[in-house]
Amino acid sequence: MYLIVLLLFSGVILVAAYFIYGRYISRKLKISNTNITPAHTLEDGVDYIPSKVPVVLGHHFASIAGAGPIVGPIIAVTFGWIPAVIWILVGGIFFGAVHDVTSMVASMRHDGKSIGVIIQKYIGENGKRLFLVFSFSTLILVIGVFADIIAKTFQSNPGVASASILFISLAVVFGLVNKFLGDRKGAFIISTIVGVSLMYYFVFLGMDIPLWLDYKIWIGLLLAYAFVASVAPVSFLLQPRDYLNSFLLYGLMILAVVGVAMANPEIKMDTSVQLQADNLGYLFPVLFVTIACGAISGFHSLVASGTTSKQIDKEKDAKVIGIGGMLIESFLAILAVGAVIVISREEYSARLITEGPVPMFATGLGGIIAATGIPAALATSFVALAVSAFALTTLDTCTRLARFSFQEYFENMEHPTGKLLARNRYVATTVVVTLSVLLLSSGEFTALWPIFGSANQLLAALALLAVAVWLVKKKVKPTFVMIPMFFMFAVTLSSLLFFAVQNFNKGIYALSIIAGILFVLSIALIMLARKSLKKEMEIADNEVYKQVS
Repeated sequence: MYLIVLLLFSGVILVAAYFIYGRYISRKLKISNTNITPAHTLEDGVDYIPSKVPVVLGHHFASIAGAGPIVGPIIAVTFGWIPAVIWILVGGIFFGAVHDVTSMVASMRHDGKSIGVIIQKYIGENGKRLFLVFSFSTLILVIGVFADIIAKTFQSNPGVASASILFISLAVVFGLVNKFLGDRKGAFIISTIVGVSLMYYFVFLGMDIPLWLDYKIWIGLLLAYAFVASVAPVSFLLQPRDYLNSFLLYGLMILAVVGVAMANPEIKMDTSVQLQADNLGYLFPVLFVTIACGAISGFHSLVASGTTSKQIDKEKDAKVIGIGGMLIESFLAILAVGAVIVISREEYSARLITEGPVPMFATGLGGIIAATGIPAALATSFVALAVSAFALTTLDTCTRLARFSFQEYFENMEHPTGKLLARNRYVATTVVVTLSVLLLSSGEFTALWPIFGSANQLLAALALLAVAVWLVKKKVKPTFVMIPMFFMFAVTLSSLLFFAVQNFNKGIYALSIIAGILFVLSIALIMLARKSLKKEMEIADNEVYKQVS
């Protein structure tokens, strides 16, 4: 079988799903442009800013993607490439797309607030606080890990650091130019062409002017950048940078497809399926935790209900951004699988240990792109740079999302301190960055990171739970949400239980306890939701009784 067959099959399935299943989801959610979005009703020039579809899609796609749809699928191929592909397609369409767009629309219907606030309204204050503490803690962990990864990348590849700084500078100028030009006819298209052209030029320019700095200096600069990105108007830095950066991935994906069509590589990896991998565990639930981005990821709900929902101009744009963004990411995950199945299983297993998933992706896809006539070394460097650029996107987006979570936790408090923490974005961001510094200084993020996969999928299950309760109370049959919700709870609870026992047996009691706490947290929220739904059903029954009487 040739790789082009897999890409064409996956592409057709994903495009058909967007139009067919996407239309079904839109009808269920009653998406309509008659509903005014929070970007207009609460426009403040900082977080709430109505924006063009391509810009918001670029921001959303860049934020949810990062390295996730590359690293996870490549590692999951250990179980076999066929189950990996099946989960990416099924998970992306029936789980991820549903999760992302329902989180986004639910947020827009609640003033652009996070899933935590939706939980508060329909499940209770305790549910909200549990969710926000959990999501905030997860985001702090992600900020710490990615700051470390990026600092080490910049230290070892100073050309990537220079290119990234040029990207940031270009994004600021791009944002200011578009604000000055406004809605002049053709201005946005022209500025996009110029901006994207300069961005690709900076890829090569950065390599010629490497910037050598110490690791600790890079950490300080990265967190300072994250602080500015969190408090500045979204149209000043975050939005234009993500929009321009999205063209790196678009270009990468287009070049990859063209390269596959020209080189026509054969799938050399066998089709065997391993139900248990020595270094990972059992296929269930590990496969569904390992492939998160590309199928379904709880982090997406934080982005969808955090930054994205505050920028959508018209409600119908949610289909393109929420469903479209998820399915594009699924295709990227298919490309990641494709980059490593053109070699034998033996070579894959050896290289995964010695190189790691990102270098494997860069080498594999770089070799395929070289079929277009681009030198292999240059193509490989471009792929690696594109992945590094999106790691930086994850850092700045997570800082802003952590700030939102922190402010929402205190927003209903009457005490002056609570009001300050809820309303002052500078104070909230200072807390976020300070906690990230403390985590980095302690070195504990390296020990905590292994539990992130389970924690991330718990976020997905909880987001679907919140949406399901919201839909039930709106008299909408939530089967299309509850099926993925039950499955993700099964995955999460199984993986957390397995993780707790495994680490307890190894004597790593801290991780075992954390896994146990997350397990109890999910059970507690399920019980709170059940209680809320039971109360709602009793109210409905009483109303029916009164009408009959």
